[in-house]
Amino acid sequence: MTASYIIDAVRTPRGRGKMGKGALTGLHPQELLAQTLNALQRRGGWDAREVGDVIAGCVSQVNEQGANIARNAVLAAGWPQDVSAVSLNRFCGSGLQAVNFGAMGVASGAMDFVVTGGVESMSHLSLGADGGGQDGGNVRLRERVYQVPQGISADLIATLEGITREDVDAWALRSQRQAARAIEENRFAKALFAVKDPATGAVLLERDEYPRPDTTAQGLAALKPAFVAMGETAVGPSGETLDGIALAAYPRAKRIQHVHTAGNSSGIVDGAAVVALASERYVKEKGLKPRARIRAMATLGTEPLIMLTAPAPVSEKALRMAGMKAGDVDLWEINEAFAAVVLQTTRALGIDPDRVNVNGGSIALGHPLGATGAMLLGTALDELERTGKGTALITMCIGGGQGIATIIERI
Repeated sequence: MTASYIIDAVRTPRGRGKMGKGALTGLHPQELLAQTLNALQRRGGWDAREVGDVIAGCVSQVNEQGANIARNAVLAAGWPQDVSAVSLNRFCGSGLQAVNFGAMGVASGAMDFVVTGGVESMSHLSLGADGGGQDGGNVRLRERVYQVPQGISADLIATLEGITREDVDAWALRSQRQAARAIEENRFAKALFAVKDPATGAVLLERDEYPRPDTTAQGLAALKPAFVAMGETAVGPSGETLDGIALAAYPRAKRIQHVHTAGNSSGIVDGAAVVALASERYVKEKGLKPRARIRAMATLGTEPLIMLTAPAPVSEKALRMAGMKAGDVDLWEINEAFAAVVLQTTRALGIDPDRVNVNGGSIALGHPLGATGAMLLGTALDELERTGKGTALITMCIGGGQGIATIIERI
């Protein structure tokens, strides 16, 4: 195995993911990813014919996002027809998994140059649009392992960890303030490009439009918990509710405290991001200047009902592979699927919160499912370069009880 080098990373601005309300809702998701591919190629000036493969994460692979969106985006971008492409789904970890698979390809010698990333147009296709729920509607599996909706899992984590409504709201407010500062100081500018109308060339969006810099503690506190009614929904043959099923598995919780709201959970947005990776041989042959290298990567499965607790153990797995400890990492990007996930992970690893999501996270910026992992990696890379720091760890919780982590080292 040889090194996997990060050559560059670009992303779209995140657009509000409600049809007709966001700047990107009129753009086909294939075109969104195609423009991102071309933005990466323009910046690097390399020949697209040398791309060994395009690997793209996408969660809701149906309708506009079906039919191998990665391949269709390559064609929509006008890249050579002999550039292959594959779409993958590891739920929220899809974009980071695409990067990791690409890194494996170049490190193994199977490929020299690969483009990875992801896309999700949530205004077109909301979470669960591909049908079947979390378990694909398999009743036999449901009898063995019941997977409650993620919002119930997040509230269960908060209950078990003693994380209060005040705690999650405080983290949400921090996310908004950190993102507002990052935008004001143009910290995202290096990765961003302006998305345009492919027919007219008019700019559709050049800055993230989801953040709410005017968010206040009072405003957050006034929001109603989002998953109370869901938790009371009867789903079992004997009238068991979703909360009841969760409590049967975790009786020490006694009663689920529903603390998550629209204000302290990840935002629904449209977006795409891509990362170019190259082998050591290719870097030397082409005289490229890598920005970073992949130092370690890992995935891990955990208990599927509580579902969202894997970021801590999968990070520890990646750290062991890199010969590092949590305290050795300069910057952490822990995906803000729900505020309690970040708080639980930070506590479990004993890391300094001041090193975590320093430019805000998905609560403020939004979480375009299949693209977020690649976006977080690019954000971490830009921040390492801005501050002169050395290492960053990107980790995400994943539906069904999984986690993913990637450690990068700045060059």
